[in-house]
Amino acid sequence: MRMLAYSGLARHFWPSDSTETVRRKFKFPSVALYFDCLRPHNLALDINLIPLFEMFTSNIARSSQKLLRSSRQILEPSTQPFRTFATAQTDIFRPTKYGGKYTVTLIPGDGIGAEIVDSVKTIFKADNVPVEWEQIDVTGVETGEKLSEDLFRESITSLKRNKLGLKGILHTPIKRSGHQSFNVAMRQELDIYASTVLIKNIPGYKTRHENVDLCIIRENTEGEYSGLEHQSVSGVVESLKIITRAKSERIARFAFAFALANNRKKVTCIHKANIMKLADGLFRNTFNAVAKEYPTLEVNDMIVDNASMQCVSRPQQFDVMVMPNLYGGILSNVGAALVGGPGVVPGCNMGRDVAVFEPGCRHVGLDIKGKDQANPTAMVLSGSMLLRHLGLDGHANRISKAVYDVIADGKVRTKDMGGINSTNQFTRAILEKMEAAG
Repeated sequence: MRMLAYSGLARHFWPSDSTETVRRKFKFPSVALYFDCLRPHNLALDINLIPLFEMFTSNIARSSQKLLRSSRQILEPSTQPFRTFATAQTDIFRPTKYGGKYTVTLIPGDGIGAEIVDSVKTIFKADNVPVEWEQIDVTGVETGEKLSEDLFRESITSLKRNKLGLKGILHTPIKRSGHQSFNVAMRQELDIYASTVLIKNIPGYKTRHENVDLCIIRENTEGEYSGLEHQSVSGVVESLKIITRAKSERIARFAFAFALANNRKKVTCIHKANIMKLADGLFRNTFNAVAKEYPTLEVNDMIVDNASMQCVSRPQQFDVMVMPNLYGGILSNVGAALVGGPGVVPGCNMGRDVAVFEPGCRHVGLDIKGKDQANPTAMVLSGSMLLRHLGLDGHANRISKAVYDVIADGKVRTKDMGGINSTNQFTRAILEKMEAAG
């Protein structure tokens, strides 16, 4: 088994010289199993790969899990950004770098995407961040179907080459066999299987609930988003929900490793196994089986209906939450509402060797497109996370600190945060904070 440590989210919420809340250093572990590529085909091919898989991984897996379980200290960020963790295997994350600059795929997206991406580009340029953008304007709103498909293929090639992407949200579905949207197609083709969104109060911005600090980890590649549906007869549609043991185990291990690496205490499995006894039952049972390997962590499970209610009534009870695709999409939006809305929550999608950063709440904002009203916070912080992913902590600290200083001051805020300022004014305020800090 290969385990990767990711420090790209380390202190992205609060800079190192801020309050006590900064002390939690976020790291992204990612379980990278070579045979994961083969296991989904076991049943179809009637081949049992498990003995072969265990032959190659059992010793490494045991040593990896032993180290993870025995280590509860908070790990310092950026010592090995997205490098090998608990194994001696060689690294597979090698971002593209030419002339001292990293090349990052940039996909602005639809709606307000271009506006908030411009904020990121302006801020990065002002801080002399060593990043070169490879921008691909994929959109189903403003281009024809064939051009959209061509741009989609171009973006996939770019992400495979660069290993890193910063992406806005794409709204209009692109008609591709087996997929319903560009977002889903990209996650499945690149196998960026783990969506991670941190839901945490912002200092200086008061919301209904205080002391909210939870992480939503969502399986990204199957479930109801598998894209397998058809009309059997007129007026009757069949839609398949795919849950596999291999991918359920992979996301469960990701969640537990994330919890240990970040000194989290509790992991909650969200499901609907009382109704979908086979599909969600498999997800829950797989989670519980993996949980036995992590005796130092508190573990529980909760039906998604109840979890939704508990999130809005007593969110402080949650720490790390792991769930199938659809539930993750819903609860990420609920969680964002707890701390300020979709404009303030950054996110990341992790795969075996590709990472794509984007706002954690997938809202396109078509209603405010072109009005200079969008809140760029989520996209700017997603960019800051990307910098930590590359080990560029100095730049990431300056940018994230400036963002939160602007919000804490309360003088410049966008409309969604109760202010009257524009996207450009908010961006300029961030630049002024960075300049004042030297």
